[in-house]
Amino acid sequence: MVTRRTKRDEEGNGGFCYDPEEAVKYLASVDDTLARLLNYVGPFAMEIRHLHNPFEALARNIVFQQLHGAAAAAIHGRVIKLFGKNKLHPQDILGATDEELRGAGLSGAKTVALKDLAAKTLDGTVPTLARLKQMSDEEIIERLTQVRGIGRWTVEMLLMFRLGRPDVLPVGDYAVRKGFALIYGLDESPKPKSVTEYGECWRPYRSIASWYMWRATELPPEIVASLRQRV
Repeated sequence: MVTRRTKRDEEGNGGFCYDPEEAVKYLASVDDTLARLLNYVGPFAMEIRHLHNPFEALARNIVFQQLHGAAAAAIHGRVIKLFGKNKLHPQDILGATDEELRGAGLSGAKTVALKDLAAKTLDGTVPTLARLKQMSDEEIIERLTQVRGIGRWTVEMLLMFRLGRPDVLPVGDYAVRKGFALIYGLDESPKPKSVTEYGECWRPYRSIASWYMWRATELPPEIVASLRQRV
């Protein structure tokens, strides 16, 4: 169950549905190794891009998959331009021919995925923003991964960076596992299951711990060596 917060609460915490400072204090109290990383990296500085429309956000994710930012942005802009509007609507995507969408630069697979997203938005499979805010993380993952081209990692990133959820641990993310291996003194990248099991001690703030794992991959080797320990 997700604790509901008012708009004022969210704005006061940078868009998060939790208090980042309290989360960092809690993590430091339950994991000594993580505490050293938190202390070295400094304040939790993850930024939230507010989610206004699930369809638009997921459509953008589909377009941007496996492309560099500038190229993806250009294609995304051309798709929007097809309809003479400033944003995408599911009805427009379904009304467009495959040739029109391909002509804007979409691959065949992305064209199919975008149309599936549009159809599942209109039939209610993709929840409204109001409904998403009432759903648990796993409920959202189960729903949105029914759309072609949308995998668990994509939804986890939406939960963390667009909805500001506190307890997401994307163990399928290579950089999270790499950061874990560095900080906890492992010789190779751990299996997702191992990170999941260890990460139980980080609940209910696994999103914050994940962000610090990403930061660990950016540290010089000598700093990592001073922070690590074997588990």
